[in-house]
Amino acid sequence: MRLRLLELQCEDDSLAACAAAGRAVADANLRGWAALAPLEPPLFAEGLKHAGLVVLKGARGALALGNLAQLWGAGRSLSDGLERAEPRALAAELMARAAAVEASGPPGGPSWRLPRGPLPPGRTLVMGIVNVTPDSFAGSQKNAREAIEHGLRLASEGADLLDVGGESTRPGAAPVSAGEERARTEPVVRALVQGGHRVSIDTTKAEVAQAALDAGAEIVNDVSGLARDPAMGPLVARTGAALCLMHLRGTPADMQSRATYADLLGEVHDELSVALDRARAADVDPERIALDPGLGFAKTGAHNLLLLRRLRELTQLGRPLLVGASRKSFLGKLTGKPPEDRLLASAAAAALAANHGAAILRVHDVAATREALLVADAVRSSIR
Repeated sequence: MRLRLLELQCEDDSLAACAAAGRAVADANLRGWAALAPLEPPLFAEGLKHAGLVVLKGARGALALGNLAQLWGAGRSLSDGLERAEPRALAAELMARAAAVEASGPPGGPSWRLPRGPLPPGRTLVMGIVNVTPDSFAGSQKNAREAIEHGLRLASEGADLLDVGGESTRPGAAPVSAGEERARTEPVVRALVQGGHRVSIDTTKAEVAQAALDAGAEIVNDVSGLARDPAMGPLVARTGAALCLMHLRGTPADMQSRATYADLLGEVHDELSVALDRARAADVDPERIALDPGLGFAKTGAHNLLLLRRLRELTQLGRPLLVGASRKSFLGKLTGKPPEDRLLASAAAAALAANHGAAILRVHDVAATREALLVADAVRSSIR
């Protein structure tokens, strides 16, 4: 079991936390934050209790209850007081996780370091979607000219980044060869970069990413989390590109059949941690990494809503969160509207994601999202 933090907002969260710890008798009334800690080494769980936290033990782990400041303080106390290396390391990790959650989102939070300098500080960033495909679920540009015009329009509406993709990742989408994907995206990336815009390449293929980076892209947005092409991690490390790792099970062809979770937040957390480990093993600079929980990718509508509600838990991984809810089918199920009529629902989801810790929103409708984020960021950063 990995150490992780849980936000207990309601009875369902409390019962899920008790189940994760293996508690024989569940308590439905737990609220606030909790550290789900391994039982070994025992000195760690016992130390949390001696540090003043309420600790509930189960068959698989222990729940240490408190607010973020209390959890951080308990970690610091144990880090200073324990002699054995393993429990001290867990204590230091607890401190780091609590601090990451506390700092998440603008105006604080971890920065995403890009090759050509910093991104605008102090607000949630907007990544505009440029699909050079014939079959994307929510609108696409069928050739380079259309895609370039669309990207320039999104930039004029205030997009901080433009995410160019040449292969649909909608459920059931057919794969595209690297040659075809490169032919679709490379001229679009080159033109948008020459226009002074900051560009991301949405691909799982190192060959496509290399061509885009050569054309001036700064970010590789890999929906497989470096799981599909073993050359991708070394490429990103070698070129110094920024990287987004998304949570996904399977491929677009079969991912919805894999949307089965015993502990959604825990499993997404752990699988994003594995993706981070892959990136680190390839020597990718951690400050160049962002994480995406993958709304709609091997997730049901209920999963997407739960991820949005408890999104802040994923900020404990210490990297900025990129979230893409724009026009997705779970919004259509809520509103009864087709993709092109989901602007208001998408803006609402973007504002909620920003309020719950997202640092970057990947969207189709840039102007409306920027306006919604003006309100979300003002509320989030207000002190009076």
